[in-house]
Amino acid sequence: MATVNANEVVLGIESFGDDDAALVLLAGGTTMLSWPDALCERLAAGGRRVVRYDLRDSGESTTADPEVPAYTLRDLAADAAALAGALGGGPAHLAGIGVGGMVAQVAALDHPGAFSALTLAGTRAVAPGPPDDDLPGHDQAMMSRLFAHSMPDWTDREAVAEFAAAGAEILGDDPVAARAIAERIWDRTPGTVPPVQMANQMGMVFSKLDCKPRWRERLPEIEVPTLVVHGRRDRFFPVGNGEAIAREIPGARLLVLEEAATAIPDAAAGAVAEAMLTLG
Repeated sequence: MATVNANEVVLGIESFGDDDAALVLLAGGTTMLSWPDALCERLAAGGRRVVRYDLRDSGESTTADPEVPAYTLRDLAADAAALAGALGGGPAHLAGIGVGGMVAQVAALDHPGAFSALTLAGTRAVAPGPPDDDLPGHDQAMMSRLFAHSMPDWTDREAVAEFAAAGAEILGDDPVAARAIAERIWDRTPGTVPPVQMANQMGMVFSKLDCKPRWRERLPEIEVPTLVVHGRRDRFFPVGNGEAIAREIPGARLLVLEEAATAIPDAAAGAVAEAMLTLG
């Protein structure tokens, strides 16, 4: 673990592999732990320097006030470009998952010279809120179950871990893995203030950001090799969202993980890593 100053903020990072290898930069779905260790290790074994990082208001990165963020989606995109530059070695392969996938799309559009390839996992091409009419929205039965699930005492590590496990079961993810990740996130979150813990565990800060102007219509401008990864069982951002991104980015490859939901399971790490490595 380390920190890097980029775009006038501090970003928490963790590195895998040879420092002289081509850089793969992984933008978390708030915290870096959205990207599984198994995938990072596979990419490093494939000859890449892998750096995963926390978005603002999570992990080791700059935390201000998650309830009233003083930055926009485009600031987070600029963070990615600045971090790639600060780490050196030429343009990076940028990958984003969930929220990080939205950041990665905007970063590739606004800072094209910073990136040599793009991987977008479990994300969509429009900001939080109602999707475009041609995109599938959240599964309403699943969302009803999620909203019926009471928030935990954010100052209680065990309660937060149990909340994460129960939520993962509703989403179709592995509750055991989700519990373990929630515990790791808890242990590396700066303090137990409820809004900060919630931001780290759930990324709710993102729903408060200014995400305008729209970027979906600009996706055909992306010229770097692109991989879109999506879980067939994802009911939060159903697979039609990934299919739309793959159609609209020229030459993009779509990799559907048949047994996955919102998270990349360790069992799929090899297939995802292999597909990412073919991009460069």
